[in-house]
Amino acid sequence: MLGLGIDAGGTQTRWALAAPSGELLAEGAVGGLSAMQLATRAGQQTVREVFAALAGEVLAVGRPRRVHAGLTGYGGVEEPLTGMIRQPLGLAASRVRIVTDIEVAYLDLFEPGEGYLLYAGTGSIAAFIDGDGAFHRVGGRGGLLDDGGSGFWIAREALRHIWRTEDETPGAWRSSTMAREVLEHVGGSDWNHTRQFIGSAERGEMGRLALAVAAAAGTDPTAMHILQAAGHELGRLARILIGRHGPRPLALAGRVFQLHPAIEQACRAQLPPGTVVRSRKSHGHHAAARIAAQAAMAVA
Repeated sequence: MLGLGIDAGGTQTRWALAAPSGELLAEGAVGGLSAMQLATRAGQQTVREVFAALAGEVLAVGRPRRVHAGLTGYGGVEEPLTGMIRQPLGLAASRVRIVTDIEVAYLDLFEPGEGYLLYAGTGSIAAFIDGDGAFHRVGGRGGLLDDGGSGFWIAREALRHIWRTEDETPGAWRSSTMAREVLEHVGGSDWNHTRQFIGSAERGEMGRLALAVAAAAGTDPTAMHILQAAGHELGRLARILIGRHGPRPLALAGRVFQLHPAIEQACRAQLPPGTVVRSRKSHGHHAAARIAAQAAMAVA
C-alpha cells in the first residue's frame, strides 16, 4: 500500500515513498524536468530518462500502489506524461495523478485556506488553495513572459546587463565581479559562448546562474541591485494575492530565498503591514507521497 510522491522542478526531481500511516520510508532525487519539455522530441527523451532513473531508485525500495506527482510546467494534459511515469513502475494509468508542483508544495506547508505560498526557484509564483480546494495563482507564467524574481529572471537580468555594458565598453566584464562569475559558468567571455549557452541550456541550468550573481553581490553593486530587484518582484506577487483574498500567513519557499538575505529583505518590504511571514523549506514530495498512500488505502 505504498504511495509514491513526486515533486519535479527545473533543477531536480524529488521523490518519496510513504506508508498508509503517513510514515516516510524512503526519499531521493534525480535530474530536473519540466512538462514544457514535451514540446520537443529531445525534451521528451529527457523526461523519459528522468522518470526511468526515478523508477529504478524507487523499485529498489518497494513498488508503489499509487503515484501523486507535482510537475513544474504542467498544464492539465496527462498524456504522454502519465505513461512516462507509470510504465517504468509497472502501474496502470488510473494509479497516477498529476498536478502542478506548486500544489504539492502548498499542501506540505498549509491546509487549504490556511495561508499563502510564495515560491521562487527556477520560476516564481504566489499560490493559494482555498477551503473548497480551488487553486488561485499570481505569476508563474514562465521565463519568456515574466517569472519575476526567479532564478531564471535573475540570470536573465545579469546576462542582459553584462552584454549591454559590453556593447558600451568592450572588455568591461574584466572589472566586474558579477560578469566574471557568470561568464565563467557560461563557459567563456566571448559572445558566442553566451549565445550557445542560452540556446542549449535547460531552464534549470539557466536558473543556476543566479548562484553566480549571489556570489558576486558582496563586492558588485550591480549584482546586489539585481537581487534586491528580484525581492521586489517576488513581494509584488504576494501583495497581489493578499489583496485578493485578505490577510493570511505567508510562507516563503524555494532556493532563491536561500541565495542572499537581500532578496527576502526586499520582498518583505513590499508586503502589507502586519503580514505574518515564515521562511519555510517545502518538501512537496513528502506531501505528495502521503496523498498517494491515502489514495492507495481508499481503493484497497
